Amino acid sequence: MHLVKHDIVVIGASAGGVAAVKTVIGALPADLAAAVFVVIHMPPRPSNLAEVLSRSSMLPTFEAAQNQSIQQGRIYVAPPDNHLFIEKDRILLWKGPKENRHRPAINALFRSAAVEYRDRVVGLVLSGMLDDGTTGLWWIRRHGGIAVVQDPEEAQFSEMPATALEHLEADFILRLDEMAPLLVQLANGFNPAYRIEPLTGTEGR
Repeated sequence: MHLVKHDIVVIGASAGGVAAVKTVIGALPADLAAAVFVVIHMPPRPSNLAEVLSRSSMLPTFEAAQNQSIQQGRIYVAPPDNHLFIEKDRILLWKGPKENRHRPAINALFRSAAVEYRDRVVGLVLSGMLDDGTTGLWWIRRHGGIAVVQDPEEAQFSEMPATALEHLEADFILRLDEMAPLLVQLANGFNPAYRIEPLTGTEGR
């Protein structure tokens, strides 16, 4: 049986997202066999987000830079006012039009990862408002990757994960503390049985 190593992890969050992302990356081991990319909606001004996240992580955590090479075991954080794309094992930044009212946008990162890395991608949608990330997860699933959504009942702001679940079938619906163990398994090529659960108590959000 061919095992796919899911070594490209993309994470999207908005309102309540800093705490959520810190919980996930804080539980990742220093030898994680994957590269992690993070988009959190933020105002278009200088930010110390990468530094803030690095305090919770055993993995080196950087603000992404133009044409930066991608390495496993590192976390790359989208800078303010730039979309983050990944292509040919390098990072591309672009001050293009806003998507879903945001730049950086989650969908932009997810879409580029799906097209370039296909079934190697794991996408996580965490706490946030509105619907950025839903289309990106659809792209990831369409190209054979894995879609992970935070349990809306746990999310500080449930609209973003709930919207994703209204429009697509996630492979996993998890609490934050369940995500890091899953990412480690997927990065090492072990694909646990999909835990697809119905959307409960969040219909119509």
